[in-house]
Amino acid sequence: MDFKLDAVEPPFEEVYENFFLQYGTTPLRNTNATVLEIKDLPLVDLGPLVGGDEEDRERCKREIVEASKEWGFFQVINHGIPNTILEDMNKEQVKAFREPFKKKVNDNYLDIALPKGSYRWGTPSPTRLEQLSWSEAFQIPLTGLANCDNSDIDCNFKRDNNLTPIVKQFATTVSELALKLANILDENLGHNEGSSTIREICLPSTSYLRMNRYPPCPKYFGLTGLVSHTDSDFLTILYQDQVGGLQLVKDGKWIEVKPNPNTLIVNIGDLFQAWSNGVYRSVEHRVVANKEVERLSIAFFLNPTYDAIIESSKKPQIYKKLTLGEYKHQIQQDTLTTGGKVGLSRFLLTS
Repeated sequence: MDFKLDAVEPPFEEVYENFFLQYGTTPLRNTNATVLEIKDLPLVDLGPLVGGDEEDRERCKREIVEASKEWGFFQVINHGIPNTILEDMNKEQVKAFREPFKKKVNDNYLDIALPKGSYRWGTPSPTRLEQLSWSEAFQIPLTGLANCDNSDIDCNFKRDNNLTPIVKQFATTVSELALKLANILDENLGHNEGSSTIREICLPSTSYLRMNRYPPCPKYFGLTGLVSHTDSDFLTILYQDQVGGLQLVKDGKWIEVKPNPNTLIVNIGDLFQAWSNGVYRSVEHRVVANKEVERLSIAFFLNPTYDAIIESSKKPQIYKKLTLGEYKHQIQQDTLTTGGKVGLSRFLLTS
């Protein structure tokens, strides 16, 4: 199969050819996945956390908590990450994805101490049409960024002098924001204010950035850029452009999120749902490919260490205690046996 490795785009059509022969150009239909409306996510102004009085700070915290309970998603302004960093990240992200596919996949461009490199694209082993992803990404572990400071380590990331410091700046600021929000949510669960619990278990060793690109998909209307899923982490922070395409489940129905490039999106992951005993919601979401234009986003995933015990202090407990390592292993097993992620329902305690 000729992948046209000198081209920029991944060879989606070549690899997915058998699926498309069945699919044709008919829109992908799923009655359970019909989007009924476009909505704004709850908007939280984080400014009072720094410059507000006690009343304003408490109001801000309540808004964060309520959005995490009711939606599992919200957007924030006055988050403390300078626009210059976000704009520079976007520019460098565009440059990275404009490299030839051959360079991205074979030369491990931006390789940062990962066994298979940092580049991913499409769906590795799809078994049905609904599993196809029309996207490419660079996954950048925070430990990999730290390793780039070590002159003894051959880090391809060093080859781009502009990208390295920009990504490190973004990673530093967004990880602090994630920890701040996680601590506020943890405090609401009954832990003492200023508790170091979250900071003790959520370390750079397992947290990472993911730069995403969703190319235009003009032929196959309705195809997902990223398949429906819940995040397996503690907390995710997303910076996206103005294109749109992010959809999530609210009250049992799919809604489309109205894009706002002036905000950051925050969503709860599976492990925080387990940690909170179901108080906070990890919500199913996806990205639908655009017919005409590409979509860009950058996500930060706050993870606990692989062996940290995730167990709620609330009684009665809904979930068995688990670790990130156990959870990822179960997801891998379920993917092999069922074709997809089963998730937290595997860890429900029977009454």
